[in-house]
Amino acid sequence: MRGHLGGMGMTGFWARSVAGLLGRPGALRVLAVIALAALYPAAGAIGNPVFEGVATCAGSTCHGRAEGNGAVVRQDEIATWQEPSSPSGAHSRAYAVLGGRRGQQIAASLGLGNAQSAPACLGCHATNAPAGQRGAKFTLTDGVGCESCHGPSGGGWLAEHYALPATHASNVAAGLTALENAKTRAGVCLDCHYGSSKPGQFVTHAMMAAGHPRISFELDLFSALQQHHNIDADYVQRKGSPDSVRFWAVGQAEAVRRSTSLFAQPKFAFEGAFPQFYFLDCHSCHRTITDGPQRKLTFETNPGRPIPFGNPPFNDENMIMLQAVAGALAPGEAGAFQTAARDFHRAMGAGPEQTRAAAQALASRAGALSEALAARAYGDADAFRVVAIIAGEATSPRFTDYAGSVQAVMAVDTLLNALVNEGRVTQGAAAGIRGDIARAYKAVEEPNAYRPAEFRAALKSAAGAIGRLQ
Repeated sequence: MRGHLGGMGMTGFWARSVAGLLGRPGALRVLAVIALAALYPAAGAIGNPVFEGVATCAGSTCHGRAEGNGAVVRQDEIATWQEPSSPSGAHSRAYAVLGGRRGQQIAASLGLGNAQSAPACLGCHATNAPAGQRGAKFTLTDGVGCESCHGPSGGGWLAEHYALPATHASNVAAGLTALENAKTRAGVCLDCHYGSSKPGQFVTHAMMAAGHPRISFELDLFSALQQHHNIDADYVQRKGSPDSVRFWAVGQAEAVRRSTSLFAQPKFAFEGAFPQFYFLDCHSCHRTITDGPQRKLTFETNPGRPIPFGNPPFNDENMIMLQAVAGALAPGEAGAFQTAARDFHRAMGAGPEQTRAAAQALASRAGALSEALAARAYGDADAFRVVAIIAGEATSPRFTDYAGSVQAVMAVDTLLNALVNEGRVTQGAAAGIRGDIARAYKAVEEPNAYRPAEFRAALKSAAGAIGRLQ
């Protein structure tokens, strides 16, 4: 069980959050991830490492300053993580929301008992370390703390990471999670922002039926919303310069690999006699139902989904994004991925065994594409190319439903701001485009009132304006 949005709709939340974040000049210079996830020792950790808790990081000479004026890192990271009213503080609030009305109702409906002690909830709403690996200052009430993302600190990188002559490489060797690596970051985030096979990290349709928000993920945007670190000369010297297009593209590939890898496993793919509907596109079925002599279809045919009429489709929001740009960013892998994606959708109408086999094949192709996207060099024109392809004639007909359209507007939004942040587009020029982006967000604000034609028009207008700035 996961999701930290209270009663707020998913798209409305991100639209309002992004609008507030992106309205501040230079906001995306601060790019970092405190993603929900790692319950187990990070690669390279020494022995049986201990989770020491947020309090261990909170000293005024470490990450607990009131003002971000540290010489190497900001040193106010705890204050940012605890911010009560912005997305950057969502992880610190994750445990507390389990005690709220929605969290308790979901737990009661599912027979989980108290949500704040239910393993199915704690896997993502807290740093749920094994009992034998909890240090003296560890507490579940911290929510999703530092070590959920950076890895357990005790017995490994805690004592080393601030001492000379420590380097980032030596910290990683001691167990610190290398979040500057796009694939590593995506894997950490996806454990909770999609799901994993680890205990308490898989959302079910039953959870969503009980009231849990729909899960959605976009690596570059989610990274920006956390804003714990300045991307300055010191950061670049230690960790390299992050690239928004790389994070976006690798995030999409890893999301496809994660979803299809889980779906290929029978214990996740089925729930009783029915498929596990969590994997499917919610809003292809959850529409107004009426009975009368004249039918009125409430969906549009998606040319990328060759399945029999009436079958619920797999949620392909990340596949759409990845297929759209694979030819431009990784042409050597694009054809095989597109074939595997189409074969997977076709298999959804054939049967469980065929579907699982096709899911395994697609996960493999997504993995190869992720490797290619992570390894390639990125240039000044890539963000412009990606925006143009997403809103282009070949891709936009696939925005027939809410989920894929949410991914598209998040992509155009975050990439526009990456262009501003990197000095390729001015703040003034971007401000004139954000009206179209706001219209696109508005079209997907309420799932059951989604307006595909209006969405596509707004997205096309925004993308065209961005393209003219190249």
